[in-house]
Amino acid sequence: MSHAPEELEPVLRDRERRVSRTFVSLADTLVADFDISDFLNTLTEQCIDLLGVSAVGVILRDPDGGLHVAATSSQRAELLELFAVQTDDGPCVDCVTSGAPVSCADLRAEAHRWPRFTAAAHECGFRSAQALPMRLREEVIGVVTLLGTEPGGADRDDVELAQALAAVATIGILQQRTIERGDRLAGQLQIALTSRVVIEQAKGMLAEHGAVSMDEAFAQLRGYARAHHQRLTDLAREVAEGTADLAAILIRR
Repeated sequence: MSHAPEELEPVLRDRERRVSRTFVSLADTLVADFDISDFLNTLTEQCIDLLGVSAVGVILRDPDGGLHVAATSSQRAELLELFAVQTDDGPCVDCVTSGAPVSCADLRAEAHRWPRFTAAAHECGFRSAQALPMRLREEVIGVVTLLGTEPGGADRDDVELAQALAAVATIGILQQRTIERGDRLAGQLQIALTSRVVIEQAKGMLAEHGAVSMDEAFAQLRGYARAHHQRLTDLAREVAEGTADLAAILIRR
C-alpha cells in the first residue's frame, strides 16, 4: 500500500535525524576514553539500524597486510567473516585487497568466484554481500561488509550511505589522538584485537552462565557497560577475570 507524501515526511525526518546523530557519534573520537571496540560495534549497529541489512562485519588490515575480524553484528556474521579471513576468500577479501567496492546480489550465482565463501555463507543463512572499503585516499585500512539473508542486497542510496559511514569511521580511527602519529594504525589495531579477545571471552562466560546465546550475552554486556558508564573493554576484562557480577549483567533491562 502506498503512502501519501505527508505520511512519509515524519518517517523521513526521523531517519535524517538518526543519520545525523550517527555521523556525529562516529566523528567524535577525540576523547580521552576512546574505545575502538565499542566504536566499531557502534558502526555495525548503526548500519543495521539505518540500512535494514541483516548483518554487518568489519575487518581491519594490519601494517603487514594481514586481515583481522574487528567487529560483527551477530554470531553468524562473526563465523562467516572469520572463515573469509582464514580462507582468504570472499568479497570482503577482494574489497580490502583492491580498495574498491565489491557487490554480490546473489552469492549462489558466484560459487565459481568464491567457492568456499559462498558455501559458508549458505550455511550461515546469507544470500547477498556488499563489501565497502575503509579507505582514506590511497590507504585502505579495512572493509565493512553488508550481509543479507535474501538476494538483492541494499539499494544504491543505502550503499552510498554505508560507504560514507565507513569513510567517517576510517578517518576517526586514523586521527585518534591517543596514538602517536608514527604508530597510529598499528597501535589502534593491536588495541582492537586485544580488546576483542577479552570481549569474546566475556561473551562466552556470560552465555554459559546465563544459558543464553552469544549475541544475547554481548547485548547484555554492552547494555550494562553503557548503563553504568563503563568502557566495554574494562567490563569484559572484569568478567574474564572473574571479578564482575555476572547475574547483574544478565538481568534484562
